[in-house]
Amino acid sequence: MSSKSHATLRYTSLRATVFLVCLLVFALLGHFQVIPVVGATGFVFLVLLAGLVSAPISYVLLSKQRDEMSEQIVGRVSSIKARTKDRIAAQNAEEDAADEAARAAQN
Repeated sequence: MSSKSHATLRYTSLRATVFLVCLLVFALLGHFQVIPVVGATGFVFLVLLAGLVSAPISYVLLSKQRDEMSEQIVGRVSSIKARTKDRIAAQNAEEDAADEAARAAQN
């Protein structure tokens, strides 16, 4: 398998890792009372903050992986599109042959 065969899995796992690292940092900051965290609402705040901060970090740090994932997806979609086009052409040829046979039988 090529190095790009698991690009989507690699990007997704790295993206989740960046998020979890941000969450851990903010949880530690909350634990040491640098960020005010109170109850369940505070935890939701930490998760939202981690998501907000991890998005631009991932955008910058994971651009290569995102491009590889995009190439992988485009390749798969193109392959599916070509197979579908070939299958439709074969079905149309079958229908044309059946129509010709029906016309020949009527004459």
